[in-house]
Amino acid sequence: MRSPFPPGSPRTAYRTALVTGASSGIGESFARILAGRGTDLVIVARRAGRLDELARELVERYRVAVEVLAADLTDPVQRGEVEHRLRAEPVELLVNNAGYGAFGAFAGQPLEEQLAQVELNVLALMRLTRAALPGMVERGRGGVLNVSSMAGFTPSPGSAVYGATKAFVTAFSESLHAELAGTGVHVTALCPGFTRTDETREPSLLWLRREDVARAGLDAVAAGRALCVPGAQYKAALPALRAMPRSLLRAAVNRMWRQAAGTR
Repeated sequence: MRSPFPPGSPRTAYRTALVTGASSGIGESFARILAGRGTDLVIVARRAGRLDELARELVERYRVAVEVLAADLTDPVQRGEVEHRLRAEPVELLVNNAGYGAFGAFAGQPLEEQLAQVELNVLALMRLTRAALPGMVERGRGGVLNVSSMAGFTPSPGSAVYGATKAFVTAFSESLHAELAGTGVHVTALCPGFTRTDETREPSLLWLRREDVARAGLDAVAAGRALCVPGAQYKAALPALRAMPRSLLRAAVNRMWRQAAGTR
């Protein structure tokens, strides 16, 4: 497989990147790590004020260029502006991080909220990827990092739509990875387990640090891997999840989600 990086350059030396959902959580960690590696950024999220603060901090600390693009990716017009940006001024790395999950029994949740999850987690991710990939393939260099979840490998009682959207993201990413073999462009699905968005709290057996998750994903796409499961505990769990009878798996993940809800 051809490397996306020039000879002698660091494997993580993407020169430009666009990160969605960059105003907080894992998305903010992506932006900080990339800036620390010298990558010029386009940061995207709904909260313009928070993006502006982050941009100023990254410019002052790392001396990189940071463009702020405030957009709600569930809004077709605003999402279209991000798509246009990707086509008109290409980046070498696209990080599709924006996403969210609604929790509670599917039958008891507003349908509009469930559809919004699909709009953001699936449709926006597809459209931005489609906007970015042709130019990357033409240049023979680039990466797309799609943030999925361990929930995509299992039934997800209490978050049925979220789990289904993440199953799509993982399958979609792995399929594109195979399609693009030999082009110099890599697509990677990042599949973390439970991740703390608040960095002041210590990691535990169940919960990962957002910075560790972001760094693992960036290193995986730079290395050309199709799939990244951060955290030794989740790496160890994945083979068991795939081998376990589905009836036992449904019972196990139900207990796991209840435990996570109690420790949030």
